[in-house]
Amino acid sequence: MKHPVHVVGGGLAGAEAAWQLARQDVPVVLHEMRPHRRTEAHATDDLAELVCSNSLRSDDAETNAVGLLHAELRAADSLVMRAADRNQVPAGSALAVDRVGFAAAVTEVLTGHPNVTISRGEVQGLPPADWDSVIVATGPLTSPALAAAIRDVTGADALAFFDAIAPIVHRDSIDFDIAWMQSRWDKAGPGGDVAAYVNCPLEKQGYRDFVEALLAGDKTEFKDWEASTPYFEGCLPIEVMAARGPDTLRFGPMKPVGLVDPRSGRRPYAVVQLRQDNALGTLFNIVGFQTKLRHAEQVRVFRTIPGLAQAEFARLGGLHRNTFINAPRLLDASLRLKAMERLRFAGQITGVEGYVESAAIGLLAGRFAAAERRGATAIAPPPDTALGALLGHVTGGADSATFQPMNCNFGLFPPLPEDAMRDAKGRPSVRGTDRRRLLTARARASLPAWLAATG
Repeated sequence: MKHPVHVVGGGLAGAEAAWQLARQDVPVVLHEMRPHRRTEAHATDDLAELVCSNSLRSDDAETNAVGLLHAELRAADSLVMRAADRNQVPAGSALAVDRVGFAAAVTEVLTGHPNVTISRGEVQGLPPADWDSVIVATGPLTSPALAAAIRDVTGADALAFFDAIAPIVHRDSIDFDIAWMQSRWDKAGPGGDVAAYVNCPLEKQGYRDFVEALLAGDKTEFKDWEASTPYFEGCLPIEVMAARGPDTLRFGPMKPVGLVDPRSGRRPYAVVQLRQDNALGTLFNIVGFQTKLRHAEQVRVFRTIPGLAQAEFARLGGLHRNTFINAPRLLDASLRLKAMERLRFAGQITGVEGYVESAAIGLLAGRFAAAERRGATAIAPPPDTALGALLGHVTGGADSATFQPMNCNFGLFPPLPEDAMRDAKGRPSVRGTDRRRLLTARARASLPAWLAATG
């Protein structure tokens, strides 16, 4: 126990892994290369900085797989979820946070913990041989030297994809003579709010004009070595979605369902939504508007949206290249690299996508490493829990030949027994929301025994 576990990377996964080790009295050195080496996406030196959206997505633990993952992380004493709950901002049924307060809270806890040492500086290349237990949680922006070392060890090229960032607008620059506050279907969120989103309405011609402007706008050009890098489907640039068809946005991030313009009393043709981004309520991000438009084009095109004609931008959108490994082929069931078992991997580099998914894999890596340090067996969570389903996907459940980043979803869960899905006459009867409720109930019943066994 006198030898620390080394965690490389101070993002959500690395911070969560360090916390899980420290809370089980295992010493840990958390290595973060910022501020000595910067990235294209980070703006501060804080741990667990959110570089894209400020939303941790749905907090509905009854019918949503991500909401269930939230509940399981809370039950496992997740530092990420603790900081998120304490820095929550209104977001309808989603859990969104003040990104500055959230990162500051995580940083404060880990900096002040007696079992945690923060080491600022880049781990260049393969971690030293005398680091007998290492968790690599360097995320999608792994430094080139470490990425090259990983390729040398595995004999496999890392995969890569592009991830895009949405712009953020100052609230006082939004025209509320046009825009209004409402959550879709007036659904209350974790904080009880039913009017958490700013809604900017578009009529049919305005929507068509906006789509044309998106498609014609001047965009970031890829470098030659980036030309074959794909997008992650869950975070497509808005203009890439628009290119798929004239109504793609109206059935995607600009869908108007569940919303009524209070001035006209009817549902608009399309709606642009903005979600609160900080605790003060002074900043709002444009939901689903991650983009590769050049900055000047973003200002020009997004100011054509009704209600945003005078919008002032606190941050404009951008595009960065992410990296992940072929986890089903390279990792064992406890997230260790098969070719070098002293190395574990956690977070987005394993091929999970999303803040809470990254934190979840960090939590598991930390618990596995803590058990190993104590001479105990690393116990995986039950496969019918959200944690277990996500772990199973990246450690063998996915097809390594077609492996791509994945959010937590009910498609990763083992199916329910056939008899649970049929009525008294043997007919299929459980679908949709009822099926999701059964899956979450089964997960809630399975989790406590694992929590008790793993501390």
